[in-house]
Amino acid sequence: MFHVVELPLGAEAHAWFAFDEEDLLNKVAAGDPRAAHEIWDSATPRELLDLFDETPESAGVQSRYPGICALGAEAGWDTPLYRADYLQEPGLYGAAKVSPIEACRAALRARAWQSRFYDSDEMALVAVDQPDPLYDAKGGAMARWALRQQLIAVEVLADDQ
Repeated sequence: MFHVVELPLGAEAHAWFAFDEEDLLNKVAAGDPRAAHEIWDSATPRELLDLFDETPESAGVQSRYPGICALGAEAGWDTPLYRADYLQEPGLYGAAKVSPIEACRAALRARAWQSRFYDSDEMALVAVDQPDPLYDAKGGAMARWALRQQLIAVEVLADDQ
C-alpha cells in the first residue's frame, strides 16, 4: 500500500492511500491537470498503431504515422516504451524504463504544495514519529496528524497508540 500526505497552500493537510500502482496512478491523476496516460503509460509501437486501427504492415502507415513507425523501426515493434510527462518531454514515448511510482512521485513533486510519499505501510508508520521538516514546520503538525489518522483508518496503526 502507498501513502501520500499533502499540505496544499492555504488548505488543510490531508492523507490518502493507494492499494497498488494502478490505484496510485488513478488517484494522482484525479487531482492533476494531466490525464493518467500523460502521467505514466507504457505501450509498444505496435500497440500505439493499434490505437488508430493500424498495423506496421498497413499500406501507407509510414506516411500517416511517421513518428510511431520510426519508434518501431528503432526500438522494435514489440519493445515496451514509456511515457511520463513530468519526467521527460511531454507527449513522447521513450525506451528508458519509467515505473508508475516514479512518474507519480514526479507528478506530486510538480504540485504547488508540499507532500510526502511512502512506498509501504512500514515506511509510513515509521514516518509518523520521525523528525521531518514538513511535519516539524509551522502548520506541519496537522500533516503528521493526517498521516496518523490515515494509518488508523486503514488499520496499520492502532487508534490507542
